[in-house]
Amino acid sequence: MKFEGLLAPARAALIAAGLSVAALSGADALASAPMAKINAPAFYRVMLGDFEVTAISDGTTDLPVDTLLKGLSKEQVDEILAKNFLKSPLESSFNAFLINTGSKLVLVDTGAGGLFGPTLGKMLANLKASGYQPEQVDEIYITHMHPDHVGGLIAEGKAAFPNAVVRADKRESDYWLSDDNAKKAPDAMKGFFQGAKAALAPYVAAGKFKPFTGNTELVPGVKALASAGHTPGHTSYVVESQGQKLVVIGDLIHVAAVQFPDPTVTIGFDTDSKAAEGEREKLFADAAKGGYLLAGAHLSFPGIGHLVADGKGYRFLPLNFTQIH
Repeated sequence: MKFEGLLAPARAALIAAGLSVAALSGADALASAPMAKINAPAFYRVMLGDFEVTAISDGTTDLPVDTLLKGLSKEQVDEILAKNFLKSPLESSFNAFLINTGSKLVLVDTGAGGLFGPTLGKMLANLKASGYQPEQVDEIYITHMHPDHVGGLIAEGKAAFPNAVVRADKRESDYWLSDDNAKKAPDAMKGFFQGAKAALAPYVAAGKFKPFTGNTELVPGVKALASAGHTPGHTSYVVESQGQKLVVIGDLIHVAAVQFPDPTVTIGFDTDSKAAEGEREKLFADAAKGGYLLAGAHLSFPGIGHLVADGKGYRFLPLNFTQIH
């Protein structure tokens, strides 16, 4: 029996009901469904030895990277972006990372909260969507105190993570929480100081802000790694379990398509661009040699992958998608 013959009874039933196959399969039948234009709640989970690592999106925002990046002309940046099917302003990811060690739940950075515009501030909702509650977070480690990394510490003026201890390098907190530094800062930067102070205030008042100094183990399996330059106390965090390693690098890189192949390119947000460049080159070389994972705050979500050397620069290899069972 031909396949067309198998459809005959169904076709006859449709005709009897006053319908036509053509009407049901035509374009007009599909046009009434509105476009959803939204992605699923943004979290992505991988295992690192015995640890569970969850990348959590705070959202995206457009950045004029062709004028923010330093060391190349605007035209050179635009050309590199075009070769990667990108353009400026570049829709840039803002990521946080949740690490469950089995005994501690550690959040690295908190997103922007209400400090960086309407397209960000989604971290808290996405953390909940990932299966965790903010009350469960034991420790929060801040890479640096720019508003898009500390704004999520508060919600409606109160601590968003009521049971968490917040930690950052002392050089970072001494700089951003200083009234004297805030007074001397350019007008364009004063809001950064105000945002950091407001975000930390509930934790400082509760005795739950505990700065550290330099390279130190914070909980078993998670160590601070000083990487100052982008800010005075910028810190990366090394996560290790069962011989596997991941380094959360904060803002050591902002534009993957440009700064991986040429790590000498800096960005206007850097406090000390030369120091930031040195830290980036040092860590990239070590990651490529060691074969361990990197996780970046502004790498395209989920922002986790490996580096391989490629000429004078590097290629970033994002993790293959996986479902955890």
